[in-house]
Amino acid sequence: MAERNDTHSKTIGYILWIFGFTGSHRFYYGKPVSGTIYFFTLGLLFIGWIIDLFLIPAMDREADLRFREGFLDYNIGWILLTFFGVLGIHRFYMRKWITGILYFFTGGLFLVGYVYDYWTLNSQIDEINALYGQPAGQTSVP
Repeated sequence: MAERNDTHSKTIGYILWIFGFTGSHRFYYGKPVSGTIYFFTLGLLFIGWIIDLFLIPAMDREADLRFREGFLDYNIGWILLTFFGVLGIHRFYMRKWITGILYFFTGGLFLVGYVYDYWTLNSQIDEINALYGQPAGQTSVP
């Protein structure tokens, strides 16, 4: 039996769901369009937010199938983006030193880069993992 790809965590998903009326859990699971809609409509007037309480396991399975494990951990990247994104700490984690420094001194490029990373963080990590190809903790730092 093949080993299960587990790129995203239900626990992190439910923690972000608490703030889900902002769309954060939807961004985390790779759904930036609905995340943006949730952001501007307060989770579809809180109705979609409540429904998502039951949809998170399915969103987690879908994200696990869509994104690949590797050198970087999605959960760490998302925690750093969510809580320290305007400082660029998630960019340092991804070894993007120049933009990390730029974000640090410009508040995530005046918040535009911060929002961009909400839309693209999963694909950025996926590309890095494709490049280095080893599960987190099983390879040396490039």
